[in-house]
Amino acid sequence: MGINVAAAIRRFKPGTLRAKVQARTAHALECGAIHTIPTNFELVEQAGVNFLIRIISNLARKVQATADQSSMAANMTHNPFLPYDEDLFVADISDTHVCLLNKFNVLDHHMLMVTRAFQEQESLLTASDFEALLVCLAEFEGLAFYNAGEAAGASQRHKHLQMVPLPLTAEVSYIPMEPLLNTARFEGTKGFVPGLRFLHVLVRMDPEWIASPPKGAQELLQIYLDMLRTVGLSGGEARGKPTIPGPYNLLVTRQWMFLVPRSTECFEGISVNALGFAGGFLVKDEQQLNLLKAWGPMTALQRVAICEENLF
Repeated sequence: MGINVAAAIRRFKPGTLRAKVQARTAHALECGAIHTIPTNFELVEQAGVNFLIRIISNLARKVQATADQSSMAANMTHNPFLPYDEDLFVADISDTHVCLLNKFNVLDHHMLMVTRAFQEQESLLTASDFEALLVCLAEFEGLAFYNAGEAAGASQRHKHLQMVPLPLTAEVSYIPMEPLLNTARFEGTKGFVPGLRFLHVLVRMDPEWIASPPKGAQELLQIYLDMLRTVGLSGGEARGKPTIPGPYNLLVTRQWMFLVPRSTECFEGISVNALGFAGGFLVKDEQQLNLLKAWGPMTALQRVAICEENLF
């Protein structure tokens, strides 16, 4: 007799996800399933943004975590999400997605929205992806993000979105990049920020999308596809199959969705993922910190994005 997988899924009760994340974090810490990377931080100002720069304070632990991840990357058949570690499991989001804790976390309660079946991280997002994202954003104020491909900072091939609670730290009550994003000039529904000298597009979120994730996901999918076209990343088809659009970062809050095409993963050896475009960087030591301060974090973003002269 076949098993009805969908019938076996017990989605979490609305209003309980944050408590589930906190409880599972406590469990994962106790059993050693999660490896938190401790950091200190500094605020570095450039171009009107107070960037939050985190510096790893326990290099030995990071070295081990990096070695573990490198070992995984070397084995192309390894997939940490199939099967996933039960000690990192938080909840069933939908028929297509589960919520897991990030095994190597810098920010507290960093969660992943992972597809049950394997999909490439570089592939286009789907309505199911957006529904999972909206379901989680409805639970608590957070920053959701997607690293589309290795050049955008992705470390795993299996498709997963990520989300961290806000604020990013108790000392900073807002997303560092947000004051600048609030200066966006809109042409219809699409916004462009004069202070950002790289290719990007911003849209405002409709509260109704979060109130009704299934319906909102369909609308958000079309807006996302239009954003990709706006920055020249529409992808296409080859032999009847959709092709990947190219590397980019997508960031989503309850207020806005922000998309940035990427040219490369690293700036002077410093890996930059979507959180960089929220105004957050992670450096491994004082040497990298000083390098980032000398060049400026905004300059680093320009170098890893697609910077065009006289863009706006």
